[in-house]
Amino acid sequence: MTSYIVEADGGSRGNPGPAGYGAVVKDASDGQVLAEAAEAIGVATNNVAEYRGLIAGLTAVLGLAGDGAAVAVRMDSKLVIEQMAGRWKIKNEGLRPLASEAGALVRRLRVTEWTWIPRERNKHADRLANEAMDAAAKGLTWKAGGTTTPPESSTGRQEPAGTPLGTGESSAATQEPGGAAPPHTRESSAARQEPGGADLPETREASAATRQADPRARASAPSVAKQTDLLDVGGISEMSAPTASIATAQRLGKNAGWVSSTKVATSLLLLRHGETEMSLERRFSGRGDAELTPNGLAQASAAADRLSREPYRLDVIVTSPLKRARQTAEVVAQRTGLDVEVDEDLREADFGAWEGHTFTEVQRRWPAELAAWLADPAVAPPGGESFATAVHRVQAAGERLVERYEGKTVLAVSHVTPIKMLLRLALMAPLESLYRMHLDLACLSLIDYYADGPAVVKSFNDISHLR
Repeated sequence: MTSYIVEADGGSRGNPGPAGYGAVVKDASDGQVLAEAAEAIGVATNNVAEYRGLIAGLTAVLGLAGDGAAVAVRMDSKLVIEQMAGRWKIKNEGLRPLASEAGALVRRLRVTEWTWIPRERNKHADRLANEAMDAAAKGLTWKAGGTTTPPESSTGRQEPAGTPLGTGESSAATQEPGGAAPPHTRESSAARQEPGGADLPETREASAATRQADPRARASAPSVAKQTDLLDVGGISEMSAPTASIATAQRLGKNAGWVSSTKVATSLLLLRHGETEMSLERRFSGRGDAELTPNGLAQASAAADRLSREPYRLDVIVTSPLKRARQTAEVVAQRTGLDVEVDEDLREADFGAWEGHTFTEVQRRWPAELAAWLADPAVAPPGGESFATAVHRVQAAGERLVERYEGKTVLAVSHVTPIKMLLRLALMAPLESLYRMHLDLACLSLIDYYADGPAVVKSFNDISHLR
């Protein structure tokens, strides 16, 4: 039976600062490299980046060999190795969700050893982390094989982390010139290896200037500052720019994709609502009825301008009952002359006791509950609704729309969780994939449902109308 070795690393140029991770999977019998993964993750600390590298490496092993695979983990992060081996306690609350996510992967594998190795024996993963950070500094995205590409390619396709070597078209990409990558910034060895040492949770680059701007100026030029978003507020991961343009997808024709020519049953355009004060402050926003800010109204107006022109020909507008979604839908309705229907099942998930709290506040007050929620979509927030429960009503809403409006183009205005649910259902992805998606405010996604059964995701997180 084949066994595997995962070598992982991560670094931050500033601690916290621009950060990235790298991971490599090898065949334990002969050292052959089987997969590489690397990604820039925005502003984060060394410890956060190192945990993200471990998660990427374990995920790559699952992709190669599936559940039960034997794997030895080797890292030059004493903190991560000792914490995952259970020999050191996790004192920093900001690392608990990442350790919990890594632990969930470990339980699906058979980890035979947790080994600390000197940095000079972890050069492969260290190089990958630096390549990812260097690519991000140039506005590019790292790809397997040490190649880089613009974040939005002409095909609208992004290479996933953990790409097996020798597959796909990564070898055809042009390698970025320039010699060895500069090492990422580290604190001293003693400081890095101290259990429970100082660390900060991953941060995002929401623009302070945008928040302080005159509301009238913001209304005339909608902001597209990055938001965290695991829910309707924010999460622990962020994806890159939109992978495809909806307009491009429609120009290519309804039958584009890996399916035979067939009649399109329904085109479902999914529009996330615009900005609210809750999203600005990155608070859990579920069943609460927050209103759009002036910038949120401007975002809705930008989406309406786009959707009222060719190639879009909306037949129906359906919205969540919550005010932020209804306001967004009404702006589009005024521009297109359509009525707005309300579907209760398109509402956001209920976050219970966490409603109105920031992610950090929840980490401090409900650390165990948050860790469980992040590790298992069947776990609900205290007094709230689990993703596993929410999926049933969202799936029912999607099926009603496809059946009721066959052959039409439907705009559904909703929230992060329902939109992610519909996308993952179309992709036949596991429920855990919700943790791997990022949706910006007022973004558009497109699913085509075909009469003979298959659904095709044509576009994801498209915010070109906000630029």
